[in-house]
Amino acid sequence: MTDSNIKEYKINIAGKKLGRVSSEIAMVLMGKDSPEFTPNKVVAIKVIVEGVNELAFSDKKLGEKEYQRYSGYPGGRKVFTMASVVEQHGAAEVLRKAVYGMLPNNKLRKPMMKNLIIK
Repeated sequence: MTDSNIKEYKINIAGKKLGRVSSEIAMVLMGKDSPEFTPNKVVAIKVIVEGVNELAFSDKKLGEKEYQRYSGYPGGRKVFTMASVVEQHGAAEVLRKAVYGMLPNNKLRKPMMKNLIIK
């Protein structure tokens, strides 16, 4: 796969909802928008996302949506709200987690995520 074969798909997400944007990004990363779709290959498309700081979140989702992390030790589960994740890491991390959850859980997920560029 050379650089000349890689296509770019630019999307401006300012003012759009998180779920609708992330599902569109996941579909493009999987290659389901092209007629040459093959589920066992990574598509040569770079998705460039702009305007992530103006992404629209509802107040309810900011307070109630939870992300969790587990250290592996008893009592090592940590829960974070969406508001705290946006405050600490920015809206790009929330978008990255949403797209990551919408991609298939197999060996192709990591290479697909490398084709996502958030500006």
